[in-house]
Amino acid sequence: MSELGEIIGRSTKIVFFGGAGVSTESGIPDFRSADGLCSRESGTTYPPEEVLSHSFFIRHPKEFYTYYTANLIHPEARPNTAHLVLAEWERQGILTSVVTQNIDGLHQMAGSKRVLELHGSIKRNYCMACKKKYGLDVVLAADPVPYCECGGIIRPDVVLYEESLDENVMQQSVHDISHADTLIVGGTSLNVYPAAGLLQFFSGDSLVLINKDPTPADRLATLVLHQPIGATFAEFLP
Repeated sequence: MSELGEIIGRSTKIVFFGGAGVSTESGIPDFRSADGLCSRESGTTYPPEEVLSHSFFIRHPKEFYTYYTANLIHPEARPNTAHLVLAEWERQGILTSVVTQNIDGLHQMAGSKRVLELHGSIKRNYCMACKKKYGLDVVLAADPVPYCECGGIIRPDVVLYEESLDENVMQQSVHDISHADTLIVGGTSLNVYPAAGLLQFFSGDSLVLINKDPTPADRLATLVLHQPIGATFAEFLP
């Protein structure tokens, strides 16, 4: 922890790259841990990866939304210590951006301004026919498929399986990571591509990995901490 403090103290352009482990401490389950979505009784015979795929959504929107609203939307969730500390670092001017694989919007709720959402957000939704934009409220109020006033199906602005990441978000992420002096990677196994490939663009001074389990990039890091991200960042609360 003292070494982490020293790294933070001398950094002026930190980028944080986070995954599902950042939000598990807010009560949002990840996919593949012992308590993750893949281990839970979902009420469907299909595996989560299939239900949350583009083709399944097109073929079975009712089944998709039944699963999606029950398992991926957590309106009661609130930012945890990690979200709050990152927002504070941005206010202090030492953190450039947050690059996240999460879709829950908790970084923005905590006060972060520059959040690059690789996999989209549950907070943004749009009509597939006329492209009108909607908030999360229309999805929560649907039974279960939300429809636009034009009659088109509303879909969440999230990246489903079989879909590509947003090229603009990827380019911004590459830019920020390549210009960072410190990259902190937290709460991610670094097994999901192409997001995990972003680490190759970092050429700064310090690479910090914080995750409960080992990752493929541990051997490349300046500092590795195998512990929860929120507990780690609690040391930096103002």
